[in-house]
Amino acid sequence: MTTATPVAAAGGLTAASGVPDRRFWLSPAETAVLLLGAAGAWVATLVIATGMSAAPGTMGLDLAAFLGAWTLMMAAMMLPSIAPLTSLYSRTFADHRARRLALLAAGYLTVWAAAGLLAFPLAAGADRIAHRAPGWAEAIAIGSCLACGVYQLSPLKERCLRHCRSPLGYLMRYTSWRGPLVDGRVGVEHGAWCLACCWSLMVLLVTFGVMNLVAMIGLAAVILTEKVLVPGRWFSIAVGFAAVGLAIAIGIHPALAAGLHAAPAMSGM
Repeated sequence: MTTATPVAAAGGLTAASGVPDRRFWLSPAETAVLLLGAAGAWVATLVIATGMSAAPGTMGLDLAAFLGAWTLMMAAMMLPSIAPLTSLYSRTFADHRARRLALLAAGYLTVWAAAGLLAFPLAAGADRIAHRAPGWAEAIAIGSCLACGVYQLSPLKERCLRHCRSPLGYLMRYTSWRGPLVDGRVGVEHGAWCLACCWSLMVLLVTFGVMNLVAMIGLAAVILTEKVLVPGRWFSIAVGFAAVGLAIAIGIHPALAAGLHAAPAMSGM
């Protein structure tokens, strides 16, 4: 791998905002591939979600099927947000760009697929609690929104978000890595930072229903906006206060938290 010195020398980040300099965004062809991959994942997710309601639980899927659906969801929601990393990283090598960027994306998605191993028991547990202890289910739903709000305002969130937006310093360290799987390893490490940045938002998928398309689209928009489109911290802070607002709304209307609210049984059934 060649060194990343040209990237660093060119000033890959704007000094004021920490948002990646647009001179180092992906080429039109690379951008198209990234967006087409995300679009394909969205189409597959929509097909899977057809006929599934935003209800508690794993929608009757076993672990393998749930992980498949979860990975597609993560590809749809998260691939567009890795533009800052792929833009800078692709400038550190001159050949095999498509293969290396594919390995990077695969490593990144591996982390999010692994997160499904935790999401599965959380969703299954949400189903049981919603049906057996609705009072506790409401409290957990409110607590998940409050936890998200607090984390959005925390220094750890800011640190992780700064890495996701501006990975230049880390890319300088990656240039010393060697081996055929180095690009996948870069993707895994960046995915771990991204998971640390967004875990509290993803917990809301369990709160509002794993196959809740409105929640998926909303969270994907939030993640893309705070990582790529909006400089500074104000948007993340606004999302934190919005999460607190959701906690209040759930306290008033518990059914809003579809992933932790069991619909009343119909009479006569």
